[in-house]
Amino acid sequence: MSFKINKYDKSRKAFERAEKVIPSGVYGHLGPAEGCFIPVEAFPIFAEKAEGTYFWDVDGNRFIDYMCAYGPNILGYGDKDVNAAAFEQSKIADCTTSPSFKMVELAELLVDTVKSADWAFFAKNGGDTTTLAIMTARAATRRKKIVFVSGFYHGVAPWTQKLGYPGVMEEEVANNLYIPWNDFEAFEKIVDENEGEIAAFIATPYMHGNFQDNELPADGYWQKVRKLCTQKGIVLIVDDVRCGWRLDLAGSDHYYGFEADLICFCKALANGWNLSALCGKDWLKSAVSGVTYTGSYWLSAVPFAAAIACINKMKKLNLPEVLRKKGLMLTDGLRIAAANNGFNLVVSGEPALFYLRTADKDNNLMLHQEWVAECVKRGVFFTNHHNHFMNAAMTDEDIKFTIEVAEEAYRVLRKNHPEL
Repeated sequence: MSFKINKYDKSRKAFERAEKVIPSGVYGHLGPAEGCFIPVEAFPIFAEKAEGTYFWDVDGNRFIDYMCAYGPNILGYGDKDVNAAAFEQSKIADCTTSPSFKMVELAELLVDTVKSADWAFFAKNGGDTTTLAIMTARAATRRKKIVFVSGFYHGVAPWTQKLGYPGVMEEEVANNLYIPWNDFEAFEKIVDENEGEIAAFIATPYMHGNFQDNELPADGYWQKVRKLCTQKGIVLIVDDVRCGWRLDLAGSDHYYGFEADLICFCKALANGWNLSALCGKDWLKSAVSGVTYTGSYWLSAVPFAAAIACINKMKKLNLPEVLRKKGLMLTDGLRIAAANNGFNLVVSGEPALFYLRTADKDNNLMLHQEWVAECVKRGVFFTNHHNHFMNAAMTDEDIKFTIEVAEEAYRVLRKNHPEL
């Protein structure tokens, strides 16, 4: 089968206009450089529209989207049920002086749904919730130090970054401690070395960092961490911004058999409507109540209505099981497509949000980037060195097409690299 090779003439012209008035043209992780869109000419830069599991760029090219807007699209772009709830609320009120009671209804739903939640606090971005979680832990414990897992990503606030990064000062990261993932002995050691000084341990449910194979928690790891945190008065924070709603509707901590003290949600919470939530235990309710933390649009009602509809629909679909099944169907097929052409595709992480790496004897990351570029040019949007996301709108036909494109891309790779 031959596939149309995309052209991006309008995207290039749009980018030329953008870089005159916007720093970097497109900034952050969606920028051509930081997003590892290599080679840049293989990727679209601006989208025109989206529906279901697809988006179309300004040149009219359609893509099966395995980035799902980097996570928010979980039911399908423009899901009719979620949008209907949002549009209906928009006719009544959205951002008002006093908050809508929809806030209370959503908080009740989260407390009923998320196993570790006794309350919910709403914001807009995932980083809003991780920052509030750290502030809450420090307020509750009167301690400064925070333990991170090496290779973490918890947003872009200065405390989440490293010394030497532009704009980050030494005092902003002076109380950060780092340990390897899945190394409980290292956690024990650092707790012992900083007795009575650690406010919190923050981590994602499993290691899904960039530029590395994803790694699930070892048997018993979280249970041992939970026990030690309880013994030492350390607040256990789970950053469920990426995984949330994809592994377990009761929370990814529940999926792995433990309970967090604080759990951070965003991305898929409202299927793309702008909303995040920090949920926590009763014993931290007073501490979070005392933190000065707010935003101009944090109590807008339309995203609350969207989230209520989204959560209820995810429950109706038993969505985590659906995403797991679709993810396994896809990744099994991708492995076979690679093997048919003499390549080893390493798949890691959970099937609902998997990580891909085309391996060769030199472990050359550029080889995988080349394969991704060939897929994107043919209408399948993967990206390099980041986990990918499944969504409910993905069909078996979409997955079949993806595997066919992947095999064609591997054939191109084989032709271009006879030395391998």
